[in-house]
Amino acid sequence: QLQLVESGGGLVQPGGSLRLSCAASGFTLDYYAIGWFRRAPGKEREGVSCISYSDGSTYYADSVKGRFTISRDNAKNTVYLQMNSLKPEDTAVYYCAAARLTTVQFMCILNRGDYWGQGTQVTVSS
Repeated sequence: QLQLVESGGGLVQPGGSLRLSCAASGFTLDYYAIGWFRRAPGKEREGVSCISYSDGSTYYADSVKGRFTISRDNAKNTVYLQMNSLKPEDTAVYYCAAARLTTVQFMCILNRGDYWGQGTQVTVSS
Protein backbone atom coordinates (compact mmCIF):
# COMPACT_ATOMS: atom_id res chain seq x y z
CA GLN A 1 0.00 0.00 0.00
CA LEU A 2 1.40 3.37 -1.03
CA GLN A 3 1.33 5.84 1.83
CA LEU A 4 2.66 9.18 2.97
CA VAL A 5 2.47 9.82 6.70
CA GLU A 6 3.08 13.23 8.23
CA SER A 7 4.18 13.77 11.82
CA GLY A 8 5.60 16.49 14.02
CA GLY A 9 2.68 18.86 14.21
CA GLY A 10 1.44 20.38 17.44
CA LEU A 11 0.85 23.52 19.43
CA VAL A 12 3.66 26.06 19.57
CA GLN A 13 3.96 29.65 20.71
CA PRO A 14 4.65 32.45 18.24
CA GLY A 15 8.35 32.58 17.47
CA GLY A 16 8.75 28.88 18.16
CA SER A 17 9.85 26.04 15.90
CA LEU A 18 8.58 22.70 14.70
CA ARG A 19 9.94 20.08 12.36
CA LEU A 20 7.48 18.14 10.26
CA SER A 21 8.33 14.76 8.78
CA CYS A 22 6.80 13.01 5.80
CA ALA A 23 7.59 9.32 5.62
CA ALA A 24 6.78 7.19 2.60
CA SER A 25 5.91 3.53 2.68
CA GLY A 26 5.18 1.15 -0.16
CA PHE A 27 7.26 3.15 -2.62
CA THR A 28 10.52 5.01 -2.81
CA LEU A 29 10.64 8.78 -2.95
CA ASP A 30 13.79 8.75 -5.05
CA TYR A 31 12.10 9.81 -8.30
CA TYR A 32 9.44 12.05 -6.85
CA ALA A 33 9.30 15.73 -6.18
CA ILE A 34 7.95 16.25 -2.67
CA GLY A 35 5.93 19.17 -1.47
CA TRP A 36 4.46 20.54 1.71
CA PHE A 37 1.07 22.20 1.49
CA ARG A 38 -1.25 23.71 4.06
CA ARG A 39 -4.89 24.52 4.47
CA ALA A 40 -5.86 27.12 7.01
CA PRO A 41 -9.45 27.42 8.27
CA GLY A 42 -11.62 29.07 5.65
CA LYS A 43 -8.84 29.17 3.07
CA GLU A 44 -7.82 27.10 0.10
CA ARG A 45 -4.87 24.75 0.20
CA GLU A 46 -1.62 26.44 -0.74
CA GLY A 47 1.84 25.20 -1.59
CA VAL A 48 4.36 26.00 1.12
CA SER A 49 7.57 24.42 -0.12
CA CYS A 50 8.60 21.82 -2.68
CA ILE A 51 11.85 20.01 -3.41
CA SER A 52 12.95 18.20 -6.53
CA TYR A 53 14.11 14.59 -6.66
CA SER A 54 17.13 15.24 -8.84
CA ASP A 55 19.13 18.39 -8.16
CA GLY A 56 17.68 19.41 -4.82
CA SER A 57 16.14 22.56 -6.22
CA THR A 58 13.52 24.08 -3.97
CA TYR A 59 10.56 26.40 -4.05
CA TYR A 60 9.20 28.42 -1.14
CA ALA A 61 6.06 30.48 -0.89
CA ASP A 62 6.86 34.13 -0.19
CA SER A 63 5.11 33.91 3.17
CA VAL A 64 7.62 31.35 4.51
CA LYS A 65 10.88 32.33 2.80
CA GLY A 66 13.69 32.69 5.30
CA ARG A 67 11.72 30.86 8.01
CA PHE A 68 11.03 27.38 6.61
CA THR A 69 13.52 24.89 5.19
CA ILE A 70 12.65 21.77 3.24
CA SER A 71 15.04 18.85 3.04
CA ARG A 72 14.97 15.20 2.07
CA ASP A 73 16.76 12.07 3.19
CA ASN A 74 16.29 9.52 0.44
CA ALA A 75 18.01 6.83 2.51
CA LYS A 76 15.26 7.20 5.10
CA ASN A 77 12.56 7.77 2.49
CA THR A 78 11.58 10.88 4.42
CA VAL A 79 11.20 14.58 3.74
CA TYR A 80 11.31 17.26 6.40
CA LEU A 81 10.01 20.77 6.85
CA GLN A 82 11.85 22.80 9.47
CA MET A 83 9.65 25.68 10.53
CA ASN A 84 11.20 28.51 12.53
CA SER A 85 9.88 31.88 13.72
CA LEU A 86 6.36 30.56 13.52
CA LYS A 87 3.49 33.03 13.33
CA PRO A 88 -0.20 32.63 14.15
CA GLU A 89 -0.95 32.84 10.42
CA ASP A 90 1.04 29.62 9.94
CA THR A 91 -1.74 27.76 11.75
CA ALA A 92 -3.10 25.13 9.37
CA VAL A 93 -3.26 21.47 8.56
CA TYR A 94 -0.03 20.60 6.77
CA TYR A 95 0.04 17.94 4.09
CA CYS A 96 2.88 16.38 2.17
CA ALA A 97 2.57 15.13 -1.38
CA ALA A 98 4.69 13.28 -3.91
CA ALA A 99 4.60 13.92 -7.64
CA ARG A 100 6.48 12.75 -10.69
CA LEU A 101 7.23 14.62 -13.88
CA THR A 102 6.85 18.09 -12.48
CA THR A 103 8.95 21.08 -11.58
CA VAL A 104 8.93 22.25 -8.00
CA GLN A 105 7.33 25.51 -9.10
CA PHE A 106 4.44 23.76 -10.87
CA MET A 107 4.00 21.35 -7.99
CA CYS A 108 3.71 24.04 -5.35
CA ILE A 109 1.83 26.67 -7.34
CA LEU A 110 -0.65 24.24 -8.90
CA ASN A 111 -1.04 22.01 -5.79
CA ARG A 112 0.03 19.03 -7.81
CA GLY A 113 0.49 15.64 -6.20
CA ASP A 114 0.16 11.99 -7.17
CA TYR A 115 0.07 10.84 -3.57
CA TRP A 116 -1.07 12.75 -0.50
CA GLY A 117 -0.74 12.26 3.21
CA GLN A 118 -3.56 12.71 5.71
CA GLY A 119 -2.15 15.87 7.23
CA THR A 120 -0.86 17.07 10.58
CA GLN A 121 -2.22 20.02 12.54
CA VAL A 122 0.06 22.94 13.34
CA THR A 123 -1.30 25.55 15.74
CA VAL A 124 0.65 28.68 16.56
CA SER A 125 -0.85 30.44 19.54
CA SER A 126 0.09 31.97 22.85
